[in-house]
Amino acid sequence: MSSDPWGRVDETGTVYVRTADGEKVVGSWQAGSPDEALAYFERKYEGLVVEIGLLEKRVRTTDLSSKDAMAAIDHLREQVDAHHAVGDLDALRARLDKLVELVDKRREERKAQRARQSEEARQAKEALVVEAEELAQSDQWRAAGERLRALVDTWKGLPRLDRKSDDELWHRFSHARSAFSKRRKQHFAQLDAQREDARRIKEQLVAEAEALSGSTDWGPTAARYRDLMAQWKAAGRAQREHEEELWNRFRGAQDVFFAARSSVFAERDAEQAENLKLKEELAGEAEKLLPITDLKAARAAFRAINERWEAIGHVPRDARPKVEGRMHTVERAIQEAEEAEWRRTNPEARARAAGLTGQLQAAVDKLKGQIEQARAQGNTAKAEKLERELEGRQALLDQALKGLQEFGG
Repeated sequence: MSSDPWGRVDETGTVYVRTADGEKVVGSWQAGSPDEALAYFERKYEGLVVEIGLLEKRVRTTDLSSKDAMAAIDHLREQVDAHHAVGDLDALRARLDKLVELVDKRREERKAQRARQSEEARQAKEALVVEAEELAQSDQWRAAGERLRALVDTWKGLPRLDRKSDDELWHRFSHARSAFSKRRKQHFAQLDAQREDARRIKEQLVAEAEALSGSTDWGPTAARYRDLMAQWKAAGRAQREHEEELWNRFRGAQDVFFAARSSVFAERDAEQAENLKLKEELAGEAEKLLPITDLKAARAAFRAINERWEAIGHVPRDARPKVEGRMHTVERAIQEAEEAEWRRTNPEARARAAGLTGQLQAAVDKLKGQIEQARAQGNTAKAEKLERELEGRQALLDQALKGLQEFGG
């Protein structure tokens, strides 16, 4: 008979293993010596030790599922419980029991982790739903649309929840996207209608602008182009494929008109600048008539100058007041000379002036006599009153005498 601390072989070749519950039959061995029998079953024990060690490592270091881990433990436990190995089988059972505890702990940890992940996923999806519902009311069509597409990608990357919760949140999320898409579709349909209206209006404006491009009625046509431009801006934008073409035609028609007007105005400005030069020369010629010494000659010379003036034509508007003012100054001087001559040679006016002078002279003489009489009577107050009246009449008389002198008498 042969034995070691964990097993023995009896004389019949039966192999036993020692356990806490006593000896257990391992098997029989007839092929060799008892030592060989014990060595064989000890190797089987070492094989179990290795397998248990590998399973312990997998449980600790990999994501082996609890189900697969328990299946592997049960398989090893069956081999240990079958007592087909010689060694400390109770120690192996203890290791397997601890491994079960570890798997259970890992299962609870994973369960808690899944619960946390599920709650985080729920909160994340609820946040996506809230944001999507807010975006559904946005009028920032491009930005909101891009953000909603990004939210869908984010949603797809999140774990699924329980079926009911996931379906409810997805329904809200999908409804928000559909509501936004519906509003965006309505907006762009309305925008398309507005742009079509703008296209029709602008085609009419272009037609009128092109019809006016050959006009030479500069002022009214330029004013009408300003009205057309205001209507163009008020019409809004047409479709992109039409807007640029219509604008080029509209602007091109304006350019034709205003280029023609500019050319004509440039010629006119050059002509008016030459007219100004001629009129300035005539004004200088007229100013040489001053002062008036020979009214008849001056009048004839000015009339000849003025006829040449009228034949010249327009001058630039900003220069007109100054050059015309020079001519008016000479004209007024001639008119004043004519009035003076008329007063000097008018018999009726001279007679009236002489009569008025005689009347004033008589009044002055009468007042002087009354003053002398009042002083002779000692009536000083009356004399002073009459003297004040005399001062006024004397002033009028002096003025009348001066006027009479203008008539040469």
